[in-house]
Amino acid sequence: MAGLIRFALENITLTLLVLGLVASAASLLATPRPRTAHAVVEAVISYFILFSIALGYFYNFAVHVFFGEMAARFIGWADSPFQREVGFASLGFAAVGFLAFRGSFDSRVAAIVGPACFLLGAAGGHIIEIINRGNLAPGNAGVILYTDILLPVIGFALLWLERRYPHRADEEPRTARADTSA
Repeated sequence: MAGLIRFALENITLTLLVLGLVASAASLLATPRPRTAHAVVEAVISYFILFSIALGYFYNFAVHVFFGEMAARFIGWADSPFQREVGFASLGFAAVGFLAFRGSFDSRVAAIVGPACFLLGAAGGHIIEIINRGNLAPGNAGVILYTDILLPVIGFALLWLERRYPHRADEEPRTARADTSA
């Protein structure tokens, strides 16, 4: 059991992604049938934002601000004051994520775009560290590298799906609307 807890905490991005999917499923089980495409997308995107963005970045804040030396060691880097800066940037992402959990489409775009820029940049940094320094530390070349790429892809896909399957049943999907401005 201790090994499972350690794995979950060391791979928190994967853990929170899975917990978000579980919460989405639980939320959907509580909705009446038939479930619309919008209801499914709404459940998945809202819990993705809550778990992978809001809670994930709050965890990142706590680890980098209060346990910076440990975080740096896990990544394979030396500790530096930059740990606190990453932590407080993460707190900002977490705050936007909490606001976007049940927020508007625009707030969800903000909650996904900012972290996506950070994550894709971090993935590039991890790859450079692997190539130039052979840094294969778990926090550099492990699950984190894959989720740094996967989470933005999932986030953008969910945003697209949210636009594709609007809330009102009588409204056409946004990609199929005809231009009536002529």
